[in-house]
Amino acid sequence: MKNEKTILITDDDIDYLEQMKFHVENFGYKTLTANSQKECEQIIENEHFDLAILDLMMENDDSGFILSYKIKKKNPDLPVILATSVSSATRFVFEPENETEKSWIKADKYLEKGIRPDQLQREISKLLKL
Repeated sequence: MKNEKTILITDDDIDYLEQMKFHVENFGYKTLTANSQKECEQIIENEHFDLAILDLMMENDDSGFILSYKIKKKNPDLPVILATSVSSATRFVFEPENETEKSWIKADKYLEKGIRPDQLQREISKLLKL
């Protein structure tokens, strides 16, 4: 392992969750995983992690927003990536552009699912300032 950073990955699509876990561990990070908003909330309360990658829509359409808010409330400086397929699923383009839109969402980065491993590694490194 190149470092001791831990990344929380939450997604209700088990295949996608395992794929993300595989990539993140190949980058040299430890991982914690959750496949529901409820499971993630327990991890937020009880575990230490250095960055979170959250699916936007899980058991609720706004699960990712709720989890991001809870993480930032507990640790405002902890980086959060929202991974979403909302654009392809709904044809609604989700790209918060201005500071007002970004301020109420409480995530540091928004990535459309289908994230390439090199892109994911770059974003994680940027957010962890490695």
